[in-house]
Amino acid sequence: MRTVLVFRSDLLPYSETFIKEQMLAYSSWKGTLVGRRYIDQLPLDGLDYRLLDAPRSKSFAHLLCKIGWRIGRPPGINAFKREAPALLHAHFGMDAVAAEPIAVSLGIPMVTTLHGYDVNIRRDWWERKEHAPFMRAYPRQLLQLAQRENRHFIAVSDAIRDKAISYGIPPEKIATKYIGVDSENFRPGEILLSNRPLRVLFVGRLVEKKGCEYLISAMESVQRVIPNAELTVIGDGPLRYSLEQKSRELGVCARFMGGMPHAQIKAELGSSRVFCLPSVRAENGDAEGFGLVLLEAQAAGVPVVTSALGGADEGIINGVTGFKFEERNSKALSECLIRVLSNPELNQTMAYEAREFVKGRFDIRDCTRLLESLYDKIVDGD
Repeated sequence: MRTVLVFRSDLLPYSETFIKEQMLAYSSWKGTLVGRRYIDQLPLDGLDYRLLDAPRSKSFAHLLCKIGWRIGRPPGINAFKREAPALLHAHFGMDAVAAEPIAVSLGIPMVTTLHGYDVNIRRDWWERKEHAPFMRAYPRQLLQLAQRENRHFIAVSDAIRDKAISYGIPPEKIATKYIGVDSENFRPGEILLSNRPLRVLFVGRLVEKKGCEYLISAMESVQRVIPNAELTVIGDGPLRYSLEQKSRELGVCARFMGGMPHAQIKAELGSSRVFCLPSVRAENGDAEGFGLVLLEAQAAGVPVVTSALGGADEGIINGVTGFKFEERNSKALSECLIRVLSNPELNQTMAYEAREFVKGRFDIRDCTRLLESLYDKIVDGD
């Protein structure tokens, strides 16, 4: 069984559970998670993982590690040379740039998954004078990397593939591969849909591109028509205070729960009628790559309403498993929510179709087998 090194600088934020789940779904490859720092968020049980950098507390060793990265000699490479991995898989474009010295030192191919911000954020934003040098250099370095032999890319959606090509990634070097979700882990909750509160659930970072402000505006209209409708917001971020203030000013019945682990998110899905991801393109160009949470919700038998780039066209069946709407259009969003919440039969039918859709197209085991087939082609030169 061949080994793939899966690189992420920080191991691992809660928001990147998908990396862990994808690695646990490998069947024909062995994965070793590699990072520079352990940030003690997501438990890494079940994974073989290695840290390349010395802890900051060991100041001299940490300094030597930093010097090694700068001169293209990442620490810990000799151990990997003995193990002879066949491939390096980096997640996110910036980490691909960071991981390039590893691939060069080991003489192995590298594939990079582009998730969204890597190619959505405008080049002029990266290159602003006030940004650190490594940020300003990122677009140029990514495109240089893309021109090298044995450097390949994965897009998490067709929308991101199109964006990557317009960014300058050669079309023949990038393929769309969905990550998928575990449809056995995300299952319909014990509470029947018809017995649940008329609850709309939002899960995501409280930042501009997630568009939560438009959902709050829409809920004002929803609650005028359906007074007992309610909103639950799971997530934290820089916009939390202003969003809470907006909900109070509009008189919207909303609970802000802060960040939650996956187990609690599943419980909230099991007591909600509809899931909403009202994503928008941010001022700097950043936008949702897909929105895996859309698949998690549908696998749990919860219809979705979304404007997410990629997800709205590829991650739902409009009118069957949920509704898509034009981003920033709170009126259209409120109409979609009212339609689902006020029609129990439609709500139940969409819930059934949503789970069947995810099981049939986005189960993580099937998606990971396709990923491993791509690994084989890259390494074997097919």
